[in-house]
Amino acid sequence: MANTNGGMQGKVVMVTGANAGLGKQTALELAKMGATLVCVSRDKARGEAAVAEIKRESGNEKVELMLADLSSQKSIRAFAEEFKRKHAKLHVLVNNAGVVNPERTVTPDGIESTFALNHLGYFLLTHQLLDVLKASAPARIINLASEAQRMGHINFEDIGGEKKFSSFRAYSQSKLANIMFSYDLAKRLEGTGVTVNAVHPGAVATNFGKEMKGLLGFVFKKLGRRFMRTAEQGAQTSIYLASSPEVEGVTGKYFADSKPLKSNKESYDENVRRKLWELSEKLTGVSYAQSVKASA
Repeated sequence: MANTNGGMQGKVVMVTGANAGLGKQTALELAKMGATLVCVSRDKARGEAAVAEIKRESGNEKVELMLADLSSQKSIRAFAEEFKRKHAKLHVLVNNAGVVNPERTVTPDGIESTFALNHLGYFLLTHQLLDVLKASAPARIINLASEAQRMGHINFEDIGGEKKFSSFRAYSQSKLANIMFSYDLAKRLEGTGVTVNAVHPGAVATNFGKEMKGLLGFVFKKLGRRFMRTAEQGAQTSIYLASSPEVEGVTGKYFADSKPLKSNKESYDENVRRKLWELSEKLTGVSYAQSVKASA
């Protein structure tokens, strides 16, 4: 169980995808610790229901719902501006929202939806919030990855699966990208007091993957659930990274079960990481240099 001793009093925490599953459980446990919570959801009704439940179960009224479609770059930018109008500080950003799509779809920005939400959503939102994170240091960024990254490969020749789409390849590629982003951003933020780590929550029995078909759908919906963790169990490493003094200053790591873990060999290839970073900047229209200048 997470610590509920009020250790997050005075801390502003943002959790994306906080209306269900891991995100909601992470938000709940941090609310129990006294954090001021910003719960990000795309769905207003589900978001309101989750916030009401978190307030009720935590006894913490400092829980707020904000709406954003994190697969839409326009929505991310508008959301970030709205957040900064309301809050001068952000001490913890948990990039938790994610998706696995059974079929290939594209966003209004023309980008394959899995890559758009799971990777570019993290990349753009974090960049839009870097100024307030740095102003709040010490601050922490936690990116939800997955052990699916071990089967991942950044396919620059077909990043969006136009030539050949596989839902699992798209998902595992996006989760590998989460780790690469975490490693690179951690290096760029050295000396700022802002740490960045990626986390594998374990296989968790939530509604995630419920629309999958074929073998992967069977694993998600039937076979795997017998061996999966609860959302409460799966959220523990994210909660640990968000709140524990033991990881103050620890950055550029991939965690599972609250311990650092080696990731896919490709994630340590600096040339691949550089290409991915440059592609991400191109696809989102942001640059780290601009974000640093804006926060100066």
